[in-house]
Amino acid sequence: MRIILIGQAAFAEKTLQKLLDKGEEILAVYCPPDIPGGKLDPLKQKALQLSIPVRQHISFKAPEVREEFTSLNADLAILAFVSYIVPPQVFSVPRLGSICFHPSLLPKYRGASAINWALIRGESVTGLTLFWVDKGIDTGPILLQKEVIVDPDDTTGSLYFNKIFPLGIEAISEAVDLIKAGNPPRIVQDESQASYDPICGDEHAKIDWSKPAQEVYNLIRGCDPQPGAHTTWQGKIARIFDARLHTGNSSAPMGQITGIGGEEITIALNGGTFTVKRMRGEGAKISGAEFAKQVELKVGDRLG
Repeated sequence: MRIILIGQAAFAEKTLQKLLDKGEEILAVYCPPDIPGGKLDPLKQKALQLSIPVRQHISFKAPEVREEFTSLNADLAILAFVSYIVPPQVFSVPRLGSICFHPSLLPKYRGASAINWALIRGESVTGLTLFWVDKGIDTGPILLQKEVIVDPDDTTGSLYFNKIFPLGIEAISEAVDLIKAGNPPRIVQDESQASYDPICGDEHAKIDWSKPAQEVYNLIRGCDPQPGAHTTWQGKIARIFDARLHTGNSSAPMGQITGIGGEEITIALNGGTFTVKRMRGEGAKISGAEFAKQVELKVGDRLG
């Protein structure tokens, strides 16, 4: 099959390799413009190594993008980890249309921070979707879906890299096979079940220590590694990563430091405590204990 691949980062790079291993013909790859002084995108690197044409546009709305797509005479376009809008005048050009990978069970958790929000809201099952691109954001008909179990201590990072990433590569391969076989599924999304969330940023990542322990822990997990759930100490931001929840009653006030170990610190919650292995202030991530030492945080001090 003659395919245009649109994407970025390691996920798109691995998708490219998977498609080539299957014997598909990759006509060109599209990835974001280079960051001045930064490293080459892994997808671009791989494509250049394999002498596959690389296209980089600031916007897919530029007339030349449609002209390029038309000249390539593609059967299919695949959007693998895409953070920009591909408009109808482009995604409709390939003979069989365009499909897109999304890391949730659509129509739930549309938007760019699907994994973050699934964890923040305490989901025990999530997954991924391959859907046919239309003019909406993650609204097109569903081609296939795969469920993923969310473990109690999963973070956005572990859920993506350990589970959704590898399963997503295989799902794209399966989607291509379904399309090649003819009459692939086009299941209209149920709008009554749809949800859309904004990009998870600092305005969503602030810890409210009065919330139940599990809610606080879900926020920590959902914001790890980015943007990092945050509280304050002496007026400065303190971000929390790599935490573990311990349920049960705690007599200490919520947000209070109840212990400092060799690597971690322990913080009291509303209905439990958790140990924090990594924190970050104004610099790089360091151990919880090292952070406490650096900012003179002691047992009995209270965050927030």
